[in-house]
Amino acid sequence: MSEARALLDSGDIPGLIRHLRFHADGMDLAEVAGLMEGAAARSGFDDMREAAAAMVRARGPQELYDFGYACIERGVPFLAIPALRRAVDLMPDEPVLLMELVSALERETRHAEAVGALEPRVASLDPWPARYLLAFNALLAGDADRAEREAAALPAPDNADWEPAHNRLARMLGRARTARTVSPLDAQDLRGWHFTIGGGLLATISPHGFDQGMTGRYAYTSDGVTTCRRVLDRLRVILAAAGRRPTSVGLLPDRSSQILGLAAARLFELPAEAFVPGRPGVLVVAYDLNETETDGLWERAEGQVLFERATCWTDPPAVSADVSGLLHQVMVAPWGERLRMAPGGEAETVPPDGRPAEELAAEIVQAVPEADEDSADGAPPDPDETLAAFARAVAGQWLSGPRDAVHSPGPVPSSRFA
Repeated sequence: MSEARALLDSGDIPGLIRHLRFHADGMDLAEVAGLMEGAAARSGFDDMREAAAAMVRARGPQELYDFGYACIERGVPFLAIPALRRAVDLMPDEPVLLMELVSALERETRHAEAVGALEPRVASLDPWPARYLLAFNALLAGDADRAEREAAALPAPDNADWEPAHNRLARMLGRARTARTVSPLDAQDLRGWHFTIGGGLLATISPHGFDQGMTGRYAYTSDGVTTCRRVLDRLRVILAAAGRRPTSVGLLPDRSSQILGLAAARLFELPAEAFVPGRPGVLVVAYDLNETETDGLWERAEGQVLFERATCWTDPPAVSADVSGLLHQVMVAPWGERLRMAPGGEAETVPPDGRPAEELAAEIVQAVPEADEDSADGAPPDPDETLAAFARAVAGQWLSGPRDAVHSPGPVPSSRFA
């Protein structure tokens, strides 16, 4: 408590939030509320300040709910969970409290805990949303069999607002069934779960730190022209295996996507043109969907394929790519500003490469592709043949439905860095 109070008194609100993430579950609710009252006052969040102050004075179901709701709205759902758990303990038959707890657990990707909270009460609750949430969270927790059983018991929604969720769950379960014919869908099957949850194909499994917490994702990585060329070759493998033949390359407006899109067009011998929503048969190339315009990409045109070089798994984009080159937390583009070690041993900043997009694209095309990285740290081998076999097996379930955002990493864990 003294460390948390010192962080608050010094005005280090981000530091306080990081401290609470690791320690709040073991703290008294009144202590947490008092700290958040002060943090909210310093931040100008009147709703949080008022809810926290009320919970300092009393911790009945209403105060606990209001505090939990404010935490979720202000982007700190992990702080809502202890308060909402207590509220459910006090009023176990109140569905509003349970649904808010499940919402907080889901936002924290604590899907198995959401299943545990719903399971004892689901039969007495409206199946929309209770049983739907049970099936959805069971799948994201890695229990595809449980998700199938709960979905089978789920009636069609009588409210049209639930139809998109119903259809999305059905697509996810269909992809899971298909993926399991070629992939184990276990706690290390990153490619299989990436496809099941979001519908995209993952081109590269990271071999670094596989058994030390990364499980196929990258943390910080620096890109190069040779690795850009290699991922375009992997994209070619996927398209060929799935029987897809784009007729043109769609160029998105940001510089990195323009460079990579021009390279793809030259390598695949396709015409390149500015992306137009709704145009069929287009291979849309993005470097990072968080750094470009995504309007018109949620709904797919006939035969359209959206490729993203580097997908951020800790800050997912608003639309999900049909092919992701890799999953990362931080990625530095080959032409972006970067740090390097000077001859004297000190770090220096290298400014961005300002050459024309066409020149940089030509470098990618002319680069000699790097061989696949050797398997290390327990990572499974991932040659082109393995990727092609997966793409062939799931081709019938690929490229269907809208490109929904994916807010959960699913049941394959990876270490993340603050």
